[in-house]
Amino acid sequence: MPETTEERTAGEEAAPGARGFSPVRLVPLALICVGFGLFFAFGLDRYLSFEMLSQHRDTIVAWCNDNAGLAAAGFVLMYCVATAFSLPGALWITIAGGFVFGAPAATLYVVIGATLGATAIFLAARYALADVLRAKAGPALRKMEDGFQANALSYLLVLRLVPLFPFWLVNLVPAFLGVPVRIFVIGTFFGIIPGTFVYAWVGSGVGTVFEAGGKPDLDIIFEPNVFGPLLGLAVLSLIPIAYKRFKGRQAAS
Repeated sequence: MPETTEERTAGEEAAPGARGFSPVRLVPLALICVGFGLFFAFGLDRYLSFEMLSQHRDTIVAWCNDNAGLAAAGFVLMYCVATAFSLPGALWITIAGGFVFGAPAATLYVVIGATLGATAIFLAARYALADVLRAKAGPALRKMEDGFQANALSYLLVLRLVPLFPFWLVNLVPAFLGVPVRIFVIGTFFGIIPGTFVYAWVGSGVGTVFEAGGKPDLDIIFEPNVFGPLLGLAVLSLIPIAYKRFKGRQAAS
């Protein structure tokens, strides 16, 4: 039997984390902020660029071919760290992965790394701030939370499939709305597959772009023949919500 809002509120008030805020809770987010700052302080952002990939492509490909397993594991770890610290340049890592590993393998590696990294920052944000925001917002946030949680997977799939919001933002909002970790992981893993494959596919053909001295078209995701199917998948993800509302109206009439 699902708990009522009153029961859940009472449970939250009884929970240790809801009784008071401890600065210790901010440690995970503080580490993420420090890592983000160090990334730019040491100029590491210059390595995540098309120019860097173009200049060192032969060395990168040769090393990855000689160390296939290590290269795959390192790539997943790098993507996980980039996502967890919300570093810019993840798009270039995806393209580089497509160039080095091919679109299918790169898609798998990116999805695994991105899901792990997104889950890390999701958990850090929930641990640090979810209770505080819930206490400050009161009933307003709980009402939004109830609506989101009722169809969490569908909403999350839509947010992941249609790239209208920054990836880091979609990592944080579900944390504040009480989305279960399992739903977050499933929605993230499957929701980012189509978009990831598109950019990995661009990366797999970037060799010809190198030879022509140009740059890949990063707006390809918004081309009608690409964005249309993604939008169609997002609409399909909303069908369970529409069905629930339809059944609810039938039951009420």
